[in-house]
Amino acid sequence: MYAIIQTGGKQYKVVEGQTVIVERLPDEVNAKVSFEPLMIGDDKTSVFGTPTVKGASVTATVVEHGKGEKLNIAVYKKMVGHHRAQGHRQPYTKLKIEKIVK
Repeated sequence: MYAIIQTGGKQYKVVEGQTVIVERLPDEVNAKVSFEPLMIGDDKTSVFGTPTVKGASVTATVVEHGKGEKLNIAVYKKMVGHHRAQGHRQPYTKLKIEKIVK
């Protein structure tokens, strides 16, 4: 069984036991997090929510918080000779999907 959840403005397809990296959540490490799925499905049937599936939930545990790979950003304006370098590391939360309840 799989589910489609939404967090941080993005949608993720998850299955039980999977580890997924999502946008940073304010919860502590080892805390339980619950999501209302947009869709639940298996090999033969799928249930779509409007906007979420009523009575269904996806439970996950926060494994860790961290920062992603560094992105190097360069700006250059040729006529003026202006250049600037900047870096960015996006914070993330790693979740382990524990249970999908239909």
